[in-house]
Amino acid sequence: MHFQQFYPTPLGILKITEEDGFITEISIEKNNITVNEQKSSLLLEKACVQLGEYFAGKRKSFDLPIKMHGTIFQKQVWQELLRIPYGETLSYQDIAVAVGNPKAVRAVGQANNKNRIIILIPCHRIINKSGALGGFSCGTNIKTFLLNLEKSNIDNKYK
Repeated sequence: MHFQQFYPTPLGILKITEEDGFITEISIEKNNITVNEQKSSLLLEKACVQLGEYFAGKRKSFDLPIKMHGTIFQKQVWQELLRIPYGETLSYQDIAVAVGNPKAVRAVGQANNKNRIIILIPCHRIINKSGALGGFSCGTNIKTFLLNLEKSNIDNKYK
């Protein structure tokens, strides 16, 4: 089964997609949508609640089943991203080393760019070795927003 939910956030409207009991995509919707275009489910409603808690600074981790679609290397990168604690950052180089290929810094960047489950797979937590933001498929303004949101809530004692 395939379901979609559109959810308003400070970033804009998020499109959340579920396939067969797994979240397979969270993206920022760039087109105009109507309520008729969505077909929701209990999992998508749970995702909206958890995303709302995240944006309110009350959630630091997610408890949602996800299914990644990508190459073996991309999935390795995304698995490493899931290990980055809330409010912290690592460099593209750090991730390349963690997946066992220290020279694959650019490939790590490309894998981040292909991440279809933003926020849940926190590609926004990857920065350049120099400390500069680096790129972000949704734009650096959104990356900055997410990093600032997390840093401002790092001391909250919520989940």
